[in-house]
Amino acid sequence: MALWVETHHGDAGGEFIASKIDQLNRAGAQDGARLWQDVARRYEQLAARKSHS
Repeated sequence: MALWVETHHGDAGGEFIASKIDQLNRAGAQDGARLWQDVARRYEQLAARKSHS
């Protein structure tokens, strides 16, 4: 999912993920919000890896 976000949203991926987490929290979908929090961590790992290359 993190790769999909990176491919489709590029540098705006963090904002996209934050928006998804916010939407899911407001809807009371805690499991979905946790899933996207995991995606956020993995997206950050991808960004860190790219900056080291």
